[in-house]
Amino acid sequence: MSTTVTQALATARAAGVDRLDAQLLLGHVLQKDRGWLVAHDQDELPPDALAGFQALWQRSAAGEPTAYLLGEREFHGLTLQVSPAVLVPRPDTETLVDWALELLAGELADRPVPQVVDLGTGSGAIALAVKHRWPAAALTALDASEAALAVASANAQRLGLAVRLLHSNWWQAVAGSTFDLALSNPPYIAGDDPHLAALQHEPRSALTPEGDGLAAIRSLVADAPPQLRPGAWLLIEHGWDQAEAVQALLQGAGFAQIQTRHDLAGHGRCTGGRRPATGQPAGTP
Repeated sequence: MSTTVTQALATARAAGVDRLDAQLLLGHVLQKDRGWLVAHDQDELPPDALAGFQALWQRSAAGEPTAYLLGEREFHGLTLQVSPAVLVPRPDTETLVDWALELLAGELADRPVPQVVDLGTGSGAIALAVKHRWPAAALTALDASEAALAVASANAQRLGLAVRLLHSNWWQAVAGSTFDLALSNPPYIAGDDPHLAALQHEPRSALTPEGDGLAAIRSLVADAPPQLRPGAWLLIEHGWDQAEAVQALLQGAGFAQIQTRHDLAGHGRCTGGRRPATGQPAGTP
């Protein structure tokens, strides 16, 4: 019995697969875009395509991220390759990139070749997005996972974006270097958070440092001052309910101009501060 495009998508939807995800998966199998699927919704699917689609939507229904099934994810205008070695880039993280670009065009505009570091780069999403939008910046991307660095390196090469990639436990590999802007989307989910169960296909070490979820951020902030030039900024993505805690950590480390930016849902998602210029006391605007 033949199966049309519409029928195949309906079957996936009935199994709990999101409508857009089902379209993306079928389009991936057929090597067609969503527009083609709409225009050819009554076309019959070849048996091999139907079998391939069924295999993918069943994995999706079981909770495997669509980005892993497709092998790619769009982020800030770039198509990034992803694998289970890295987190799937999320739209909320674009808040961090937008803030970084705002600083490069504003407070840091007097630095002709701003030195930018991305700590815990994963797929390279943050570093590559910043380099793409601000080519004059010199980007360094760090990660403790060799497998993640391989993904980031492949993305950088494919996109033709020059980023220095280093194997590093947070600041370790760049000790003695200083930067104008430091960015990080570290693991921040508490170890007992029930939401982790739904994220089982992504690397746990990139999701949570265990405990209260703040261990990685505490380390990042505590070791940041000697790595930052006077007037440099540190921006960190964090959990929706962690803004006050991160603000307190930055204040305790002597940062000034501490503020929080909100994500698309209106939650405090990124918090940052500026290292005071020489002779400027912390807390001075």
